[in-house]
Amino acid sequence: MQDTSNVPATPAQNEKDIPVLQEKPIYEICKRLFDIIVSGCAMLLLSPIFLIAAIAIKCQDGGKVLYVSTRLTKNNREFRMYKFRSMVPNAEQMLDSLLDRNEVNGPAFKIREDPRITKVGRILRRTSIDELPQLWNVFKGDMTIIGPRPPLPREVAQYTPYQMHRLDVKTGLACFHEVYGRSDATDFDEWVEEDLRYIRERSMLTDLKVMFRLVKVVMVGKDAC
Repeated sequence: MQDTSNVPATPAQNEKDIPVLQEKPIYEICKRLFDIIVSGCAMLLLSPIFLIAAIAIKCQDGGKVLYVSTRLTKNNREFRMYKFRSMVPNAEQMLDSLLDRNEVNGPAFKIREDPRITKVGRILRRTSIDELPQLWNVFKGDMTIIGPRPPLPREVAQYTPYQMHRLDVKTGLACFHEVYGRSDATDFDEWVEEDLRYIRERSMLTDLKVMFRLVKVVMVGKDAC
C-alpha cells in the first residue's frame, strides 16, 4: 500500500482544519477606529496626488477618472469599489478576448502585459496610486485597510466551499499575499492559503506589521494586486 503520510493535504482535505471564525469584538472595534483615522488622514495628506492623477487620466483620453467595480466583502455583501481608471474605457468589453491568456491558476484573472492598460495607467499601477480611491471605501466601512482583496462576483461564483472562507472577514486594501513578495504568484490556491493564514492570525499587531510592510512595498514601486 502506498504511503501517503507525507503527501500535502489538498484544500478539500483541509476543509475540516478551518475552524468556526473566532469572534474578536474588541479587536474589531479597534480595527474600525484605526481604519477611520488612517484613511481620513491619508485622504487629506494625499489630496494633491488625487488631483494630479485625476488630471492626468482626463487629459489622456477624456474618459472617466474613476473606475467603479462591484465587489464582495464579508458574508458575500456587495459594494461599489473605487479605483483611478488605469485601463482604456472599453476594458470590460475586451475581457472575453483575453481570458485564454489568464496567468492565474484559478477564478481570478491577471496577465502581466495587459493591453488594456493605458500609459498613465501603468504609472498609476506601478506606484499603487490607482488604489488610493479605496481609502474612501475604507472610511465608509465597505473595506478595511488590512484584509483579503475584494473579489468580483463572477470570481466568487467559481469558488469552492474552502475558498469561500476568504470572505469570512471584511475585505481590504492588502493582505499577506500582496506584501510578502507573492503578488506575482499564479496559483490561486496559494493566494487563498495566505488569506486564510491572515484570518487565523489576525490581530492589531499583525495588521500593523502588514501595513508597514505595505508602505514599504508601495515606496519601492512594486505593482499592487
